[in-house]
Amino acid sequence: MRSGNHTISQLQVHVVWVTKYRYHVLKGDVQKRCRDLIVQVCDAEDIRILKGVVSKDHVHMHIEYPPSLSVSDIVKKLKGRTSRKLQMEFKELSKRYWGKHFWAIGYGVWSTGNVTQDMVDEYLEHHRNPSNKDMGTMILE
Repeated sequence: MRSGNHTISQLQVHVVWVTKYRYHVLKGDVQKRCRDLIVQVCDAEDIRILKGVVSKDHVHMHIEYPPSLSVSDIVKKLKGRTSRKLQMEFKELSKRYWGKHFWAIGYGVWSTGNVTQDMVDEYLEHHRNPSNKDMGTMILE
C-alpha cells in the first residue's frame, strides 16, 4: 500500500513482453544482465517487483507501481532501456537478430490485487438509497 500527501493506492499489474520473433536469446549473461537492468529501472521509477521471471524469450513481471505512472509508460521505460543497454553491451544481438529492435511490438498486461468485482459491488450497495433500487447500476447516494 502506498500513501502520499493526498492519496492512498495499491496498483498492481502482471506484465508480459516477448523478444522479437520470440528468439531464445535471454540466456546466460544476457539473461542475467536483463534481470539486473529491469531491477535498476524499477528502483529508479519507484516500482516494486512482487515477482518476476526472465525466460529465454519473454519476461513476466508482477509489479506494484505509484499512481503517478501509467502502465504504458512503465513498459515503455522497461523495454526501451533494456533494449538499448543489451544491444550496446552484447553487440552480437543487434547484428545477428534484430537490427534496431530487441523486443517485439506490444505487451500484455492484467490488473491484479486483493479487491474483487464482487467486493466493490457489495461496498457500493451499502451506499444505495432505497428509492434507487430499480434504477439500474448507477447509484445516487
